[in-house]
Amino acid sequence: MALVGSKTAKREKSNYIIQSVAHAIDVLEQFNGETDELGVTELSKRLKLHKNNVFRLLATLEARGYIEQNKATENYRLGLRCLHLGQTFLDQLGLLRQARPVMDTLSRKCRETVVLGLLRKTEVVLLHAVEADQPVRVVTLLGSPLPLHCTAVGKAHLAFDLADRAEGGLPDSLPRHTERTITKRTELVAELKRTVERGYALEAGEYLADLAAIAVPIRDYTRAVVGSLAIVAPEYRLTPERIDKEIAQATIRAGRELSTRLGCTE
Repeated sequence: MALVGSKTAKREKSNYIIQSVAHAIDVLEQFNGETDELGVTELSKRLKLHKNNVFRLLATLEARGYIEQNKATENYRLGLRCLHLGQTFLDQLGLLRQARPVMDTLSRKCRETVVLGLLRKTEVVLLHAVEADQPVRVVTLLGSPLPLHCTAVGKAHLAFDLADRAEGGLPDSLPRHTERTITKRTELVAELKRTVERGYALEAGEYLADLAAIAVPIRDYTRAVVGSLAIVAPEYRLTPERIDKEIAQATIRAGRELSTRLGCTE
């Protein structure tokens, strides 16, 4: 008999890696947003694998729906099964499950688009959006990385969770996206201090021209910032006056409700 799980019987997980599965994942990871489609030759060069091996990997992934071929170009792109997997991952996040009803209510109340952001290293990714019931509305690109220094969702993380990074971890000169982007670290730090004082972050044509946003942090039961909730709209609708009179308090209340749902107590 053998003692399953004993220290002498344990092996490193790396010893169990199946090379063909690893190669299949390598193929999928080449479609990283830089290009929509790739051919067998390009994939072979990138992965340093024989074309025949790459073709067999693609054929297997295509049969399972994770890869599809553009019949016009004969190149390959990600298939719908990848989207299904991504959506399943998002559905499993407690944050997203709790956020949906709060976002729906806030969007109906303000008649504007509401988005949920999540910090990923040095950027914020939008996980979910509830679009406005308006003829002119903001179209959000879910999964697209957004910069921290010039978006409301990013500033919410910098102000309420990453103050040390803003003080010393950011370069003195920041990338410019529009004429109104804050590009000096000292000016951004001052803006973040005002953000903390008023309880919400603002964006006014700093990342995309004519786009405005207001964002608040979302906290869990440990009071750690786990996301950001924001309203985004054209600037002509999301004016400073409307933010002061209506939007700010509604967004703050929604942020507190979502935080409470995640176990945060004031």
